[in-house]
Order: sequence, then structure tokens, then C-alpha cells
Amino acid sequence: MRYTVIKDDKTLKGTIKLEGSKSITNRVIIIKALCPDFFEINNFSLSEDSETLIELINSDSQVLDCKDGGTTFRFLTSFLAIHEGEVTLTGSQRLQQRPIGPLVDALRSIGAEIDYLGNEGYPPILIRGKRLSGNRIEIDASLSSQFVSSLLLIAPLLKDGLVLKLKGEIASRPYIQMTLNVMKHFGIHYDWTQSIIAIPHQDYVARRYNVESDWSAAAYYYSMAAMADEVDLKLMGLNRLSYQGDSVIQNIMAQFGVNTSFIENGVHLTKSATTPRSYDYDFRDCPDLAQTILACCAGLNIPIKLRGIDNLEIKESNRIEAMQNELKKLDLQLVPLGSTWNLGINLHKPDVSNVVFDTYNDHRMAMALAPLALAYGRVGINDPAVVAKSYPMFWEDLKSIGFRLEHL
Repeated sequence: MRYTVIKDDKTLKGTIKLEGSKSITNRVIIIKALCPDFFEINNFSLSEDSETLIELINSDSQVLDCKDGGTTFRFLTSFLAIHEGEVTLTGSQRLQQRPIGPLVDALRSIGAEIDYLGNEGYPPILIRGKRLSGNRIEIDASLSSQFVSSLLLIAPLLKDGLVLKLKGEIASRPYIQMTLNVMKHFGIHYDWTQSIIAIPHQDYVARRYNVESDWSAAAYYYSMAAMADEVDLKLMGLNRLSYQGDSVIQNIMAQFGVNTSFIENGVHLTKSATTPRSYDYDFRDCPDLAQTILACCAGLNIPIKLRGIDNLEIKESNRIEAMQNELKKLDLQLVPLGSTWNLGINLHKPDVSNVVFDTYNDHRMAMALAPLALAYGRVGINDPAVVAKSYPMFWEDLKSIGFRLEHL
């Protein structure tokens, strides 16, 4: 399937009720499965990833297919390692190319029994679950914060608790803090001093949880606002004091003329004339924003330097390579220079009448590129259904604020 996304003007008005954060929801799902007592979850993410995680946790099958869910696979690896039974954990072809070695090594160091069924260090894996004592683990935190979060979520149930030493430069640090903040809500005490996180043995305490709406999803609307001339847009469900690292989008986009005012249960976006001549940003703490900001700069014809994006190569797609390929369709070059990736500018406005962007089975490719309809009037998007992974209502929400979709 293909959508042609059309915006007939450069005005952005309306109200969007954003779904709950997929990242927070998935952490709460694991905690709910580990908690001895029932509790309610409000503003639950309707994402495919979250639905898959619930389905697999409740499954009696000996083969669990995580599809494309990297978080699902990594969280379940630790979860299944402490539950008795033999289970094969697998996923899509792309998921089997995404590393799991540092997490498996860490779990093995405290007695977990995990075998690789294919390439060493990669899914699928066979897990023989059992009670683990815990104690002390060292893990390379430079590749993925999800490895760290996976271990933290099970740490309170380990007989001796867990002292986790993080080695290397920590990737996506706010996601680790998000995990600890959510755990704290459920009564877990911890200490994070420098590179050491210590969590004693304790029980999760059942408490109702209200999931924040998704700042990662909000970022696509910020990108649209940056490319619009007139903006009067409300995004509902967002908190000023957020657990989510991607809430930094409000600060980033202030430099692109997008003004954020917090209102009751949300934000109100308006637009000023400010735009930078160039942009330079380190995305180490918010890698999921990189494609969005990159596409926005492409639409505004602003050169950008991106740093801290090395781990984008092991996401749902190789996001660096994918963005290189798609931006070439706009006559733009994304090129490496030392530790940065640089996007230049166009000396002429490209003809996009026949441009169709591929999405690489990656939800964020579709949602990062769709806002370019504001810059160019229309863009084509192949396989638009990929947005279901994190934001299944994305296209309907676009239509509610004045975009038109033509189906091919």
C-alpha cells in the first residue's frame, strides 16, 4: 500500500489526543507481571509492540515471536530468565540482526541458562528459566539502554538484589532514568551513584498507574509546526514534568520558532518567525528524535550536524542508511565527517511530484518523513501501516488537522 500525503496550505490547527507512551507502557507491563497484586493502568499505549508484549507474557507457547519488537525481545529475555520453563525467544529477520549479546552475557554471569540458536550474540535464543540469586553484574551500556532497563526491571526479585556497573559511555541515559522512576512509583528503592546502580531485594507494590502521553509522537507535530507558517495546535496528555527523554523536543524546536505553552493536560503550540541558519545537536540521549529533526531540517533547507547517532544502525532499520537513501530523493546528501553526520542544503527546490519514500519496515521512518508534505505540498509514503508499531492512529490524527491522504 502507498499513501500520498497532501497538505494544501501551511496552516496547522486543531487538537490531538496523544496515546500513552509506548516506552513507559512496556515497562509497566513487565512490572505488572512481576507484581504480586493487581493494579490498573490508565492511558495505555495501543501500539503493536505493547500488545505483543502482553500477548507473549500471557502465552503458554514454548516459542515466542517478538516480531520487530526490540524492547519486547530484550525485556522478555530477562523476564523469562527468572521464570521456570524452557522457551525459545525469536523475532523477525531484522530483529535477528539486532544484537542481544551484552544482555545475555550479563544474565549468564548470575547463573542464567541461555543458548543461541543461530548466530552467536543474536536472536533467536533458548532460555531455561530458573530462580536467580543476582548480586553483581557489569554491562556495556554504550550499545543500548534497553539492556540495562531489562536487568533493572527484574533486579528487585533477585534473591540478593543487584549491583549493576555500567561500562562505557551510556547510551540513552534518560531511558534508564525512566525505568528507575517507574519502578520507584511501585515502591522500589534504588541508588544510582556515578556508574553503579544498586537495587536490593524487595517486592513491587501495586499502585494505579497513569501513563504519560508520548513525547516521541509529539515530536512529529513539532516538526510539522516548524515547517508551517501559522500554528495553533494543542497536543493533549503531555506533562511538563516528564519521565521521557524525548520531551527535550520542546527545547530543540524553540530554536525553530515553535513555542510551547503548557495548558491543562497538554501543550499549545504556536509559531514565531525564528529559524536557525544551521543546527548542531548530540542525540545520544534522544536517538528516536534524530530522524524527525533530520527530516525537518531537510524540509526547511537548514544544514545540520548530527552527533551521537551511531546506535541508529541497529534499530528497526539501519536508520542512518535509510535516511541517506531517502534524502537523496530530495537531492540532499547525508555524509559522515569524523564523529558527525552532516546534511547540506539544496540550492534549488527539488521536484517532489513523483517522490515516494520507502519506510524499511520502520515506524519512525514513515512518521519522520510524512511531515515533509508541509514543506513540499505532497509526499508519497510506501507501507504506511508500519506506524502501528508505536502510533496506530497517526494517519487518522493527521487527517483531523487538515492533511489529505490518497490511497494507492
